[in-house]
Amino acid sequence: MPWGSFVRRYRFGTIAALFAAIYVAAVLASGVHALATGDPALLREIVISGWDADFVPYTWWVELLMVAGGVLQGWAYWQVLRGRPAGTAAVNDRPVRLLRAVLYLSVSCTLLYRLPIPYPWWSGVPFDLLTFAVAGLFFVVLAGALPRWLRLLGLVAGLADAAMGVTSTVAYGLGQYSVVQFVSPYQLGNAVHLLWLVPVLVGQTRDARWRRGTVRMGGASAALSLLSPGGHSTVTFGGWGVDYDLVLLMVLGVLGVLGTVWQARSAHDLGVPAPAPAPSPAPAVRRAPARAWPLAAIAVVPPLIPAAVNLADGMPVWTGPRGAVDDLFHGYVGYPATVLWVAVDMLVGVGAPAVLVLIAIVRRSRRLLRVTMLLLTLAAAAGVVTSLTTKSEADWQLIPETVERRLALYPDGLFDQNEKGEILFGLSPLWYSAALAASALILLLLYGAPPAARLRHHVLVTALATSVALCFLPAADQSRGPITTAEDCSPPEPWETDGRPMEPPTPTGSRAFICAVRQQNALAFAATTPDQVLLAHGRRLCAVYTRNDPRELARLGQVEGVNVGNLSGVLAGICPAAKAAVTAKAAAQNREFEEFVAEERSKCDATPRHHPLIKPAKAIRLKEPEWPEAGLDLYDEFAGEGRSTSAGPVTAGPGRVTVDTHPDLHVCVTLETYPRRPPVETKGWDDVVEVGYASRSGEMSFMDGLSGTELPDLSLDGRKGHYRIRVHFAWFPWKGEEYGTQRLLIMAYPGPGDKVVTYRRPSKRR
Repeated sequence: MPWGSFVRRYRFGTIAALFAAIYVAAVLASGVHALATGDPALLREIVISGWDADFVPYTWWVELLMVAGGVLQGWAYWQVLRGRPAGTAAVNDRPVRLLRAVLYLSVSCTLLYRLPIPYPWWSGVPFDLLTFAVAGLFFVVLAGALPRWLRLLGLVAGLADAAMGVTSTVAYGLGQYSVVQFVSPYQLGNAVHLLWLVPVLVGQTRDARWRRGTVRMGGASAALSLLSPGGHSTVTFGGWGVDYDLVLLMVLGVLGVLGTVWQARSAHDLGVPAPAPAPSPAPAVRRAPARAWPLAAIAVVPPLIPAAVNLADGMPVWTGPRGAVDDLFHGYVGYPATVLWVAVDMLVGVGAPAVLVLIAIVRRSRRLLRVTMLLLTLAAAAGVVTSLTTKSEADWQLIPETVERRLALYPDGLFDQNEKGEILFGLSPLWYSAALAASALILLLLYGAPPAARLRHHVLVTALATSVALCFLPAADQSRGPITTAEDCSPPEPWETDGRPMEPPTPTGSRAFICAVRQQNALAFAATTPDQVLLAHGRRLCAVYTRNDPRELARLGQVEGVNVGNLSGVLAGICPAAKAAVTAKAAAQNREFEEFVAEERSKCDATPRHHPLIKPAKAIRLKEPEWPEAGLDLYDEFAGEGRSTSAGPVTAGPGRVTVDTHPDLHVCVTLETYPRRPPVETKGWDDVVEVGYASRSGEMSFMDGLSGTELPDLSLDGRKGHYRIRVHFAWFPWKGEEYGTQRLLIMAYPGPGDKVVTYRRPSKRR
């Protein structure tokens, strides 16, 4: 039998295949270039223009998605450009001829916009106007396939969708963005478009002129329209890495070519005569053999068990707003799809799958049974994914406005919060997964195809899905108890306390141990390990610590890799012996620190006091030694720009004076302010440097932001204006130490000039 009898020929099939092959080759070549050089500009321009690396950074898996999308588009262009099937052309009525012409014109406009040339905003208006003609002509052409009320529904929805599209294009072009939200609110998504597309697809299914492949392509386009965000704006916060919201929009943009394929194939199919109706009657519906009602009832009961438990606790939902599946619907798809997901969540939560199972058992249609088993298996898998990806506190739960919006579609007051602010969801979704998988398995055993016709992999997949759900069930049934996270042990963020600083009380007892483990990762436990498990392990380690048996400690370190001797601080909250050791160590450290502070204070007390040669307006000798870690800065917030000059330990510039000190040693500070210029004193000092400083605020305080050091005000009773700052610095020896301590005398007096004057410098600096 010749190959042509198997493969349908098309009028321009060879030309279309050649064009598609050239396009795919260009996509593959640009993909290799992107992966080799890290520059995806050419690949993205070919596949989906407008998405440069500024929006989505180069990432190898994103570029592989673009290559796959380009291959799909090559196949789509072959579908679009090949024309109608070869053979006798159909003799169509005028409405059908007009519909074909309008569909081809719409496809041509879509392909024209793919060319890399600039288009004014108003060029999209003619394309939007074509949708009016498409909606009206489908209403006429489908007259024999659909009842009048359904065609009218599709016509009204199609015209409304076309009007919304034209208005949105004009509003965007004129910058009237508020009009767009009014005409096409994001809550509608693509619902109006679907109200037109779905009746059209139903009519094509019933009309022999369209092939099943064309209808399937339209179904795929409808599914994408449901998942598409529609008029909803995707908000991203930037940052490093790939933004998955934007990647999803890129993928949906690539898959949008399926709608163009459906339009082109719809026009192609109308170009040939419709196939003659089959003379034989339609095949009878295949039904599975009836089973005894007690056995059939077993398949209906499992979905009702977790639903009854949840309803007894006032929780009529299945998963609730948690897990990766719910995140997909609330964060990545259109609003109508989100509403549909919430409805499914509520239906499964109250046991609606039992009704579906009952209908399938009553009708016993092979197709309905297969669909029911497939839906039950998918729902069981969704429950497992939800349970495995649920976080104790998701990111959106940190923002009250987001919590309110996320729960808006559920009944008010449905989800309570515990003392930690965590949302209580009810029964684990794994119970539902086990129940749904069990029902699917029972249906397969009772109403599956005979062993001769049953596909072996169907049985394997169904049994495996049920086993996986049952394996996870003990984890859901275990009484886990509370789980304290590292964030729970940290002080609340400002937005959680309305901006009021709040320092939580220091944890004690068991909470101190748990917080130490969570925050320090001191023990090799997962973050989801219940507190009671940590406490049991901690008490066992406390017993080992208290006995302090070298052999036991060595064996524990060898077997578990735990050095109990280093865990005294972690165990102190629950272990008296560890607490005693920590207390003794802290007391020793405090004594050592107090001795160190007393020694530093003695150094400053021993330094010679300065005796001013003229009476200062004020003189301050600090009682306590200061310890600046990054020197001392005096700066004015209104300072201008200019070059800085350094002399010895002093650096001066416009509105800024810096005094460098040794970061590892204390400084003994004396401050003096004079109403007039004091005499210069250099005896006993290593460095004496004088600089100018303009104070616009009337306050002059040297400070160190790193250590928190701040010296008293040097200004003359808050006087604004120009000052001269004279800095005296010297090392003071102490008990044979290499450095001893640092002495610092800072004088300030009103005076003009910014010249840096050095009165004394050491012959050799330390």
